[in-house]
Amino acid sequence: MSSSSPAPRPGPIADAAPLSLCAREPHVPADRLVAEMVPPPRFDSVRFSTYLPDPDQPSQTEAVRVLDGFAAGLDGAAAGGSGRRRLFGFGKAPKKAPAGPRGVYLDGGYGVGKTHLLASLWHATPAEPSRKAFGTFVELTNLVGALGFQQTVRTLSGHRLLCIDEFELDDPGDTVLVSTLLGKLVEAGVALAATSNTLPGKLGEGRFAAADFLREIQGLSAHFRALRIDGEDYRHRGLPEAPAPYSDELVTRTAHATEGASLDAFPDLLDHLARVHPSRYGALTDGLRAVCLTGVRPVPDQSTALRLVVLADRLYDREVPVLASGLPFDRLFSEEMLKGGYRKKYFRAISRLTALARDAGRLAEDR
Repeated sequence: MSSSSPAPRPGPIADAAPLSLCAREPHVPADRLVAEMVPPPRFDSVRFSTYLPDPDQPSQTEAVRVLDGFAAGLDGAAAGGSGRRRLFGFGKAPKKAPAGPRGVYLDGGYGVGKTHLLASLWHATPAEPSRKAFGTFVELTNLVGALGFQQTVRTLSGHRLLCIDEFELDDPGDTVLVSTLLGKLVEAGVALAATSNTLPGKLGEGRFAAADFLREIQGLSAHFRALRIDGEDYRHRGLPEAPAPYSDELVTRTAHATEGASLDAFPDLLDHLARVHPSRYGALTDGLRAVCLTGVRPVPDQSTALRLVVLADRLYDREVPVLASGLPFDRLFSEEMLKGGYRKKYFRAISRLTALARDAGRLAEDR
């Protein structure tokens, strides 16, 4: 697995006040959405060779083997149409497009390295960055909102590979939209790869009346070969427990002493997230070297919790340490939330925020 980069050390007391996430309302133009469909900074340098399989989990080693072969098939696709057909194990130059899955779907719990493997596949694919795309499910649906459906199809149809991280269906509209979009892209010859905590045939369960959209869900499932990856959360495997929350005074002092740090009261940040579309949360963190939060408390409702999950993902992608006071991050979500349809998202957020809190512990040293 990729290891976290060292957190920035606090510098001398800054003359200016810390930055504030609540003061930011970023606008993200459509061309930026397209240009940023590449692996985020945390996964910029990962490769199959840097993935460290758990020796007790053979499915992890098998995943590397299968994905390496998938990338090799895409290499063959560079030579022409017959290469694309070879990718899926068919003979040379058949007259019709091959039947069967045209993508791979990495299914597994949080923290087993699925995003590492997905980004490694993107890097291993022999195509110009402009001909392969990498984004989260949220970013993909937002791209459709920004460009329109037809323009999104035209933009992505020339790609050799589309990687979709955190593939999860939260509502019926997304189900119909993504089912139709991926069907169009597969027809255009785009190879697909995705990660999720839920098998494709089980998407939407516990979140909406998935049975009413069984045709769309089955259509999505048909595009992929599911690849199960077992294991425990590598972010906490063999590592010390995350640091306990700090005092308000220490968090505030550290924010003032760290160049590029933001400082916000946690309740104010939750309110602000409701006014910023989740697709802009990445831009919300532009230029930040640390996030400092005071008064962390349980999130009050499901909508707020899901927004916080997206922010946690973007902070983790960008390797931004999080220093906080109040309650520890494993008490953010209620017991009811952790047993509901979004429980895997919440556990992922806890895992990632805990890793970022561990990184931020270095900021608090000597404060």
